[in-house]
Amino acid sequence: MAQMPLAGLARAQGGATAAASKKGTMLMNRIAPSVSELYIANLDGSDERKLLADTAFEYNASLSADGKWLFFTSERRGDGQSDIYRARADGSGIEPVLANDAMEDAAVLSPDGKTLAYVSTANGYRANIWLRDMKTGRTRQLTGVGAIKGKEGMPDGYFRPAWSPDGKWIAFSSDRNTQWTGHDEGHGWEHTQELSVYIIRPDGSGLRKLASKAGHCLGSPSWSPDGKRVVFYEMTVEATWGARRPNYINKAYSQIVSVDVASGKREEHTTGTDLKLQPQYISDSEIGYLVKYGPNEGLHYTSGRAPLKQAFIRSPSFVAGGKVIYEKVAFKPVRPLFKPLFSWDKKFEYRHVDVFPLMSRDGWIVYTEKQLGNSSVFIMRPDGSERRKVFDSEGRGLDLAKVRMGLAGAFQPCWSPDGEWIVFGLGYWFGERNTATAALWRVRRDGSGAEQLTDGSIHSGFPSYSADGKEVVFRVWSAKEKGLRILNLETRQTRVLTEGYDNLPGWSPDGKRIVFTRKREDGNFDVYTIHPDGSNLFRCTDHPSSDGHAVWSADGRIMWSGSQHGFRDEAALYEQTFQQYGQIYIMNADGSNKRLLTDSRWEDSMPLYLP
Repeated sequence: MAQMPLAGLARAQGGATAAASKKGTMLMNRIAPSVSELYIANLDGSDERKLLADTAFEYNASLSADGKWLFFTSERRGDGQSDIYRARADGSGIEPVLANDAMEDAAVLSPDGKTLAYVSTANGYRANIWLRDMKTGRTRQLTGVGAIKGKEGMPDGYFRPAWSPDGKWIAFSSDRNTQWTGHDEGHGWEHTQELSVYIIRPDGSGLRKLASKAGHCLGSPSWSPDGKRVVFYEMTVEATWGARRPNYINKAYSQIVSVDVASGKREEHTTGTDLKLQPQYISDSEIGYLVKYGPNEGLHYTSGRAPLKQAFIRSPSFVAGGKVIYEKVAFKPVRPLFKPLFSWDKKFEYRHVDVFPLMSRDGWIVYTEKQLGNSSVFIMRPDGSERRKVFDSEGRGLDLAKVRMGLAGAFQPCWSPDGEWIVFGLGYWFGERNTATAALWRVRRDGSGAEQLTDGSIHSGFPSYSADGKEVVFRVWSAKEKGLRILNLETRQTRVLTEGYDNLPGWSPDGKRIVFTRKREDGNFDVYTIHPDGSNLFRCTDHPSSDGHAVWSADGRIMWSGSQHGFRDEAALYEQTFQQYGQIYIMNADGSNKRLLTDSRWEDSMPLYLP
């Protein structure tokens, strides 16, 4: 695969090519809804209908001020590729407006119909606000350039543009000049998000922070019809983690707040513990907003109007005539194995796979079937044929409710070099490791001979075989003991490799190095390698954002999930995902030639090149 600089990969490709012209396949996992369709209804939910005549996977719709044009984001060019389209207000006449290999999203037309504001990653892979002249088609980057740019290396995203009624200002949210902060007060791997509300003139002048609150996230600004106030949702920074986790109902909540543009005077319009998002003025005296998750999920109104309670309504856009446009999302049916995904690399076809895929030397893929809720170990041919379960997590004493939630099961299966054995961790994962246990197991490729390799006295998991098949590296976790260990399969003796906050080890194909993720004392996660004898510790990544989940390619390079290019949207708006800003990167084992392999708005991970 040709090496290219980190900036410019996707833009240099000119679009996905036919599978027949590809030189290979990259399997990867994507956490995103499998269904997203646009609907329109009355404010009470009556007269609901699908909005588009030809619906695919669409979201974030807005209607022009004159009511003639509907703008929306669509992935009809490929799963994961966000482009801007428009249609007539009745859903007919669909046509592309911006369809290139960058991520484009959240488009809104100026009141005079001349300029489209939208979010794009077109220059440097960060989310910025751009403007498009609707007559000439020329585009111009508004944020992330010149003086409108945050500190180098830190969060610097710009989201959710909204035009003032007179077209003289654009409001938006941004995490510029904030810190990379993990959840659980900085201890967690996944990032939280701190946002402030800004306004700027379309010519790039007059940038002003309109609303901000220390330790809080202020998002999705929208103007009042008279242009005097801007409304937004407000939550703690920590709540931006829970806002994308359904099990945090009543723990992650927000309020609807507005400010006077001239004076900055605040007004809180709501109370309570519902997760309230994406407010918009229906009139100068009424605000509509979304409640996400919980028994009150749906659309609500500050006027006392009866709510529209309906699950998985998202991204409402309140339009003239007492109507509301919204999307309906779903995760079932699940994204099927080997579903074609949009490819940002012209040499490879991208396809979806479940988690922890790994190929044996004789051409079989092993993986954990997590998306169907059983977290058992399966194997299959590279084309998906001869698929079969070789180890069932059920009947092993695990809490099946935890298994269905993806918090327990058989994780990170790994082939022995001769292809006869599969080793994996069996037990409880993520935060469950603090109170529950896990142990190393292995099973023969035909499903026989299952045996436990560690006694479970200390939480053990994420194993990887040595190149000679004699040893297994894995990580341990307890209040007193952490780090990487190496188990000799002949003597069953274990030796200490590292004693840091280390995880996800993987032995290189040549057996000379082990790659892993380390949480450093400064709280940053980075990718490291080490020799099996404990020598030559090497730090491969050094960006202040989090890097991890590294795996080897067959040719000895390292692929990993990174976050240095930041969020692609407001964190609280994402659906049931952990690390939605995570893109897949690749580098040489010495840390050189880093570049991106994906540029989607979703959480992408678990890459596997099929040689």
